[in-house]
Amino acid sequence: MSVDTYEHLLSPGRIGPLELRNRIIVTAMGVNLAETDGTCGERIRAFHEEHARGGVGLVHTGTAGVAWPVGSNEPGQIAISDDRFIPGIAALAEAAHRHGAKFSLQLHHGGYVSPEDMKAGRPVWVPSIPDAPKKDISEVWLAEEIAKSPTPQIRSVEFRVLTLDDIRTVIAQFAAAAVRARQAGADGVEIHGGHGYLLSSFVSPRLNKRTDEYGGSFENRMRLLLEVLRAVRAAVGPDFAMWCKLDSREVGVEGGITVEDAVRSARLVEEAGANAITVTAYHDTDQGKLHSASHTPQEPGVNLPAAAAIKRAVKIPVIASGRVEPEVAEARIADGSLDFVAMGRKLLADPHLARKLGEGRARDVLPCIYCYTCISAIYTQEPVRCAVNPETGFEFRQPAARKAAARKRVVVVGGGPGGMEAARRLDAAGHDVVLLERADQLGGTLRFAALAYEPNERLLDWLRRQLGESRVDVRLGTAATPSVLQTLRPDVVVVATGARRSMPPIPGGELPHVFSGDDLRALVMGESSDALAKKTGWATRLAAKVGAATGMTDNLDFVRKATRQWMPLGKRIAIVGGELVGLELAEFLTERGRTVAVVDEAPRLGAGLTLVRRMRLLEELAEHGVALHAGATQIRIEPQRVAFTDAAGHAQTIPADHVIVAKGASGDLTFAEQLRSAGFSVQLVGDCRGVGYIEGAMRSAAEAAAAIDAAA
Repeated sequence: MSVDTYEHLLSPGRIGPLELRNRIIVTAMGVNLAETDGTCGERIRAFHEEHARGGVGLVHTGTAGVAWPVGSNEPGQIAISDDRFIPGIAALAEAAHRHGAKFSLQLHHGGYVSPEDMKAGRPVWVPSIPDAPKKDISEVWLAEEIAKSPTPQIRSVEFRVLTLDDIRTVIAQFAAAAVRARQAGADGVEIHGGHGYLLSSFVSPRLNKRTDEYGGSFENRMRLLLEVLRAVRAAVGPDFAMWCKLDSREVGVEGGITVEDAVRSARLVEEAGANAITVTAYHDTDQGKLHSASHTPQEPGVNLPAAAAIKRAVKIPVIASGRVEPEVAEARIADGSLDFVAMGRKLLADPHLARKLGEGRARDVLPCIYCYTCISAIYTQEPVRCAVNPETGFEFRQPAARKAAARKRVVVVGGGPGGMEAARRLDAAGHDVVLLERADQLGGTLRFAALAYEPNERLLDWLRRQLGESRVDVRLGTAATPSVLQTLRPDVVVVATGARRSMPPIPGGELPHVFSGDDLRALVMGESSDALAKKTGWATRLAAKVGAATGMTDNLDFVRKATRQWMPLGKRIAIVGGELVGLELAEFLTERGRTVAVVDEAPRLGAGLTLVRRMRLLEELAEHGVALHAGATQIRIEPQRVAFTDAAGHAQTIPADHVIVAKGASGDLTFAEQLRSAGFSVQLVGDCRGVGYIEGAMRSAAEAAAAIDAAA
């Protein structure tokens, strides 16, 4: 879908008494950037101010605890449970207003989902005692993730079933918090009635097993949420915006909230005085793949049908969220399916999305690649960060626009994501930049990563486009040597040559049916490879093989489709290596009709994948018949099979027409040290420092560029 003006998305809109300059709202996100005492300090202020500076209509905070520290869900959560928190919140409001945006807070009590209570040994507030989990999803957490977050280690939780007095306390806490928000200069509040938190747990027929007036029937289960809404409205009056976040359904929950329930709820919420409804969803938390299926979905626009159904049932505005692209939001606002769009991940990737759309620069918006780096950081109770935007969460350290202390001549060696991003940043800062890439195309390993996972292609296209529109002197098909660099006379050389990829010492690795990851990439992408030619006798491009040698050899969408029709690989594939590359290869090959097995020595698979994405991918691979063998020992490759000893000590074999060894990548400083010995000033970027994938490439590029900028 192509959109030029975004006239509906960028048009003014109203939520009750609150008028916004456009229809883009920063969705409420857990970002873990407040101070540990609940106050709002410089870090979270700078984070929210950047979105206001970027042109959004409404800067909306993540959860603000009305009973903090009770009911809190992250160590850096905003608190609004006492008047002492007002000054910090007022600073956030002032920062948003300074740039023409409005400001609001999401009022929250965690209930069931209160890991800070669990950690502290406080009782967790619930409508009724919950059922025991059916499955321990922390089985897919890596050891280092468990070490960062105590949540998976919590085995004993004390529950506090709310009494009627407790319920009255909760209602009063929400009302008092709304008053504090108004005193702090906020323009509105959202009452969080979703995501399994306290209010939504009362609404959920699965979680609420009460038999009094707050349980049982639909009307009784809605009672607490409606009483909170009425109390808040009474406390702040009619001229202060107040709206509600509602679950439109509980995905994968038998007997849970349905869209039909949500439509009924929406009507009651409107009657209780809400000025708008934010449509979201929740899920069965016992299923790992569903953690990316509801409020932070992998599927684009998955909540839009529910938003449209609620929109038809109420007269107040409807706010939709959940991977809604700007062009989709434009169309849905235009056809009346929704009124506002709440964006999260896209604004973490590029907080200036709204401004760029307004300037007709949609192509310059840094794309989200939906890798779940941001929310996975919250699962491990770390501050939010973004794989493609290293400044996210660190805005307090960054000047609004960086310019070099002195203009330098910089040569960047390597045209992968790290090299491209370093060159782009250095050019923007005013340096003279030459980029040398020995291949005939930019992208490096990102090209194959984009083939395996389509959102990565958005970043690849963006980086290529940014370089194409810059002053960077890009020289393809050019090998960098010390003598070549001497002729260019650089002040600094940025080495972004990637990792060393060697076949690990696996018995049988030399057999002709065994490919390294680089071999497979060359095979599929049509890259020249002497080693591959020796193995297969096949050195022509895939595009030519399928009769498409018409300038389409770098069209990744074409290659995706072509490889579904033909690849010179057998039907049975064994992958040795269960980290990010191995699992993405397994997904890629399974989608192309191969029977795939993955084996690795690691006790848990999926290192390199972010936690939330790993939870989804491991379950989906298993559902598609991929055999996953972690904790294997004595792995050896034999003709037509891979043999190993499994984690239980049993001998196993996997039949295999081909074996792909997706292991053996490591940092490679050889070239950098050679340059340093020759007297060059060197900065390191990307996997040559150690495998860091896209996030490592983009972050190290930013660090290298900043260091060069700062040097006199």
